Amino acid sequence: MNIRTILFDLDGTLIDTNELIIASFLHTLKVYSNHEYSRKEVLDFIGPPLKDSFMKIDPDRVDEMVATYREHNLSNHDDYVTAYPTVVDTLKQLKAAGYQLAIVTTKVKSTAMMGIALTGMEGLFETVIGLEDVTNAKPHPEPIIKALQQLDGQASTTLMVGDNYHDIEAGQNAGTKTAGVAWTIKGREVLEAYQPDYMLEKMSDLTTILGV
Repeated sequence: MNIRTILFDLDGTLIDTNELIIASFLHTLKVYSNHEYSRKEVLDFIGPPLKDSFMKIDPDRVDEMVATYREHNLSNHDDYVTAYPTVVDTLKQLKAAGYQLAIVTTKVKSTAMMGIALTGMEGLFETVIGLEDVTNAKPHPEPIIKALQQLDGQASTTLMVGDNYHDIEAGQNAGTKTAGVAWTIKGREVLEAYQPDYMLEKMSDLTTILGV
């Protein structure tokens, strides 16, 4: 496989933010909704931009909900976030082998950088595309196209890695190869239904796939 550029989603792919995200959603929904949401119900909100998720709750109070969510998320960030097993070592190995690495996320860049720094991944990525950098978030191909423009990369030699169908569809829409991660909180079978080119059992599987 002739891959030179690897784009990664962040939350749920490289770093485990699932419990933090769930806690922040539950906290926010308790304030703004009369319905008592269960953990299972909250899983449906994970992946899209916050505004899209909260639009389903109350279109008139979206900005308030986003602010409440982010306040909770930031204040509790460092107590929850860790890198998934084999992630950091794999990224270092790929970078040393000459691959271009980048992040394409639906969260704001400043919060993404907090997670990158906390988990020891600073300096491994040539660019980070955050929510504020695009008009259209994943699954639209714009975030991937923007990353490739900054990297002077080509879709035909790029692999998009993610834990959500938005990541797989964004890669497919942009013309890249795609890889899902089996540790997705959505459930492996949900991600497999979108037919990624590869399914990673652990991040170090990338080195085998790429022959590093």
